[in-house]
This record gives sequence, structure tokens and C-alpha cells, in this order.
Amino acid sequence: MSLLAAEGIHSFYGDVQALWDVSFEVDAGEIVTLIGANGAGKSTLLKTVAGLLAPRRGRVVLDGRDVAGEPAYRLVERGLVLIPEARQLWPTMTVRENLEMGAYSRAARPERAKSLERVLAMFPVLEKRARQNAGTLSGGEQQMCAIGRGLMARPRILLLDEPALGLAPKLVREVFAALKEIRAAGVTLLLVEQNVPHALALADRAYVLESGRVTRTGPCTELSRDPRVREEFLGIASI
Repeated sequence: MSLLAAEGIHSFYGDVQALWDVSFEVDAGEIVTLIGANGAGKSTLLKTVAGLLAPRRGRVVLDGRDVAGEPAYRLVERGLVLIPEARQLWPTMTVRENLEMGAYSRAARPERAKSLERVLAMFPVLEKRARQNAGTLSGGEQQMCAIGRGLMARPRILLLDEPALGLAPKLVREVFAALKEIRAAGVTLLLVEQNVPHALALADRAYVLESGRVTRTGPCTELSRDPRVREEFLGIASI
């Protein structure tokens, strides 16, 4: 049984439909990536799965239980945590305060000190910046803080929306190295990332979204050889 699955999801913003009959699954311990052009529906799918947007039709199944329509805070309690696009930190709160807010849930609160120790060991720069307001951090440091805040919730599955957005190449490598470390610690990952080469190199399997529909899926090693994926997302024309 998969840890997380979407089954026939239809999502709307008002009267505007954004997703049509989208299905995917993520097994425990996997890294799965969603790739597609801007506006394909990737972020909408993460919001739907994370409880920020209720699907009009379809099911979201977490560990065998249909959780579609449950509020986000309850899903966090169940171990599903979203790290949103553009970080969305509290800019006038310190780095430490932002991290501690990640352990707000009843399940995570008793382990807050241990979780903080692990996060600071993973991102030593955050320990140096612990008393600094989060809004004064660089883009890369803010992304590390956002990931750290998510880890403070002690997730079983972590959803990441564009973690490398706007980062310099060196920082992109550092973020993806951290994601490998998080996976090695037993956390399952569902990743949306515009940097498709990095995403395919990191993940086990991928789903391609086009205009709100899944059009292709398979192991990343296979999709990286697919002529259409190579041309559209990797910038390599078919020969």
C-alpha cells in the first residue's frame, strides 16, 4: 500500500478548473517528483494534497485513509507537511522562532529540542543566524529555514514546492544534498521543482503534468531518456 495517493482529483479555483482526473502515488521511503511547465497544475496539486484546497472530486489517501477535505493542521498531525513556494517565513520573527513554530503540533511539541538539534546540525548556518530576523536572511538561508521548519513538525512525508527557486547553482546543490539526507533519515518526499535535471537526478519516479492532467509517468531514469521530456524539460533536442 502506498503512503500517499491521489485518486481522480478534480480541483477548482472558483469556477475555473485547474486539475482534471489527476492520480499519483508515493510509496514510503520514495522521492517522487512532479514536473511540468508553469501553470501545469503542480502547485495546485500540492495544495490539494496538503489540505489547503479541497478537491471537487476525487480522493487523497494518506496511509490508507481518505483525507480529502481535511484541514491542513490535521494533516500535519498525521505527518504530512508542505514547504510552500517562496518559503513564506515570518520575516520579523527570528530564525529560531520560525523553526520552533514548525513544532507547534501536539505530536511534534514534546520532541522540539531534539528536532531543533537535528535541524541545526543539518543546516549549521541557521545556528549562526538563530537570533537574526528571518527576513534578513539570503534566499538560500531562507530556504534552509523553511525546510528546517518543516522538519520540526517531524513529518512522515514532506511536500516541497520549488525548493530551488531563485537560488544560485551552489545553493541549489546544497539544498538537493539536504533532501538526500532527509530521505536517508526515513522521510518520504514529494517534490515540485522547475530545475528538472536536478529533480530527475534526485527522485525515483516522476509524473509529468500538462494543462492540469498527468500525461506521463515512470522511473526517472526512463523519463530522462524520453525524447519529449528531453526536448521540453531538459533542453535537449531529439536527434
